[in-house]
Amino acid sequence: MPTGYFALVLHAHLPFVRHPEDPTVMEEQWLYEGITGTYLPLLQMFEGLVADGVPYRCTISLSAPLISMLTDDLLKERYALYLDRLIELAEKELDRTRPEPHYHRLAQMYWDRFQSIRHTWRCHEGNLVRAFRRLQEAGRLEVITSTATHAFFPLLDRNWAGLRAQVHVAADLYERHFGCRPRGMWLAECGYVPGVDELLRETAIRYFFVDTHGILLADRSPVYGPHAPLYCRTGVAAFGRDPESSEQVWSAREGYPGDRHYRDFYRDIGFDLPLDYIGPYIHPEGHRTYTGIKYHAITHDRLHDKWVYDPAIARQRAGVHAAHFRSARQRQAESLAAGMTRPPIIVSPYDAELFGHWWYEGPIFLGDLFRQLHFDQQAIEAITPGDYLDRHPTNQVATPSASSWGWKGYNEYWLDETNAWVYRHLHVAAERMVELAHRHPSADGLAARALNQAARELMLMQASDWTFIMRTGTTVSYATRRMNEHILRFNRLYHELTAGQVSEPWLADIEATDNVFPHLDYRIYAS
Repeated sequence: MPTGYFALVLHAHLPFVRHPEDPTVMEEQWLYEGITGTYLPLLQMFEGLVADGVPYRCTISLSAPLISMLTDDLLKERYALYLDRLIELAEKELDRTRPEPHYHRLAQMYWDRFQSIRHTWRCHEGNLVRAFRRLQEAGRLEVITSTATHAFFPLLDRNWAGLRAQVHVAADLYERHFGCRPRGMWLAECGYVPGVDELLRETAIRYFFVDTHGILLADRSPVYGPHAPLYCRTGVAAFGRDPESSEQVWSAREGYPGDRHYRDFYRDIGFDLPLDYIGPYIHPEGHRTYTGIKYHAITHDRLHDKWVYDPAIARQRAGVHAAHFRSARQRQAESLAAGMTRPPIIVSPYDAELFGHWWYEGPIFLGDLFRQLHFDQQAIEAITPGDYLDRHPTNQVATPSASSWGWKGYNEYWLDETNAWVYRHLHVAAERMVELAHRHPSADGLAARALNQAARELMLMQASDWTFIMRTGTTVSYATRRMNEHILRFNRLYHELTAGQVSEPWLADIEATDNVFPHLDYRIYAS
């Protein structure tokens, strides 16, 4: 038996953004950047470990909106065009940088990288969900999912039918794509309130995650702190985030991604080069956007006067950081094991998009880490939460505290003066959806279509992403627009259903636009 367990959890999520009416909407590029920067590089890393015979276990959460977008034919077609244009830009950069050897070798690096990304994309026929399913069936990954539209449960708990629908719709979507029920579910922002575990139990979910204080402030003092799960009274397990391992990656001061030799995210040729050159590769109206081609290292906090990025040095630093992280987990496990009767589990959850998109060298770090865990030590074993429950089925029973992993640990980030206005609409819409489901217990035809679309609009407005964006102040106009669109569409559907006069042409139009969860059944709100 090892001294301790290490459970890496990567949560992959993006809000549902799909605009068939306008291919120039900049926010749709979030998906394309995520595929190029994170999802395909992670897939290449995981498949590379398999090809090299390196055993590993890792948990990855694919959110329901992300699964929907990754399997959408329109978005896959648009991504293929996006990638072709990226390769075209890299070819132009090879010519432009030829007189400058330091930049030219980086242009060559990007051309090679984008060609490799496109090769992997084509090998999987653009079906990344199926690729992750194959890794799960090979015993390397434990793929779980999140609530349907990443709704933040602590601020929606006055309507439990709405929360129940979020859980069931996500579990059903996962089963359609993976052929089984998910073993775990990521609650959006780790937002937990007591009772949510009852909804998870209904769908055969075995575990979820909370932040450290969700375990430490449980209604009974946890014997092993966050380094062993708690069983809720429903039998569903809550795993707590390990703060020490998270700090080594996330901390602005001590986190590895801030190393000055790593590639800088913000210096991008989409902002640096003249408009007449870069214009065809940014927004058609001339709005500057990230292209993914970046030539500078982090260096220091100043945006300008940066070093030219050296991939060889960055590659070396990734290996050094992986070794430091591994040795730190060994020391941590040895210290914790002295006071436990079983190996401690160190749960390290991160947003997947950190690895590759924000931290360019992140997938290299993870690949090196898994190789070192296999070849260079025997104290730590990489497992998944499901593996742990199979090995240690007896655990302490307690109810975790209401909590989140957001700023200050509770609800403040999703409820302040910038976004509080949305909740009265969310609560009324959820109540109206329950009313409609009870009023129409067996609708068919046009009425059933309208009821199902009303459920989709409710779920899309419940996405925590919009209130998060309003709080951060990034693309507030888009988040506000999306929120208002879903509110207005839901209210019109509600009034037309109440009057018995549904406009079929208008309904068909919004069905084509907001086409998430095609198998959703509105009757879930009648339970």
